[in-house]
Amino acid sequence: MGREAAILNRIVAALVLLFLTCAVALAEDTAKLDGLFERLKVADEAEAGRIEREIWIEWSKSGSPAEDLLLQRGKDAIGLGDYPAAIEHFTAIIDHDPGFAEAWNARATAYYMAGEFGPSVADIGKVLTLNPRHFGALSGLAMILEESGKPEKALEVYKAALAIHPHLQGAAEAVERLETEAEGQEL
Repeated sequence: MGREAAILNRIVAALVLLFLTCAVALAEDTAKLDGLFERLKVADEAEAGRIEREIWIEWSKSGSPAEDLLLQRGKDAIGLGDYPAAIEHFTAIIDHDPGFAEAWNARATAYYMAGEFGPSVADIGKVLTLNPRHFGALSGLAMILEESGKPEKALEVYKAALAIHPHLQGAAEAVERLETEAEGQEL
């Protein structure tokens, strides 16, 4: 029993070390994202574009080479218009790592591109639960709301996205368009 206890102690020590390493890495990633979001709020348009790309890079880090490969394959499938294949790739990631928000977001995009708004909205809900600052998911939700004939709700969601990312491409124009349409309807 002494030898088994020593082996068990080593395993526990290794797991604790692994957990602490992961916790430190997560804290560093969170701090980096917090800094990027703070800079994004005050950046000019050109700088905001660079910061946005950095945020997308951070969001796309799964921590697993296999997941990263599936994510890229899914994105490639979207680029080819093969939405069922993209959905399969993203679903495989979600099945393995349901806490990886970007897999949910990518699948929401594939569902949207396939014209499946219901599943897309469900996945967007999961993205926003995991990552409430996900301006891409908010923008996607606003587009679906607008296309579904809910301009008032779309306007609210676009404004929420702009509160996070003041230079979000297309969002300011959508707000202006929806506000103009709403003004034109008042009699």
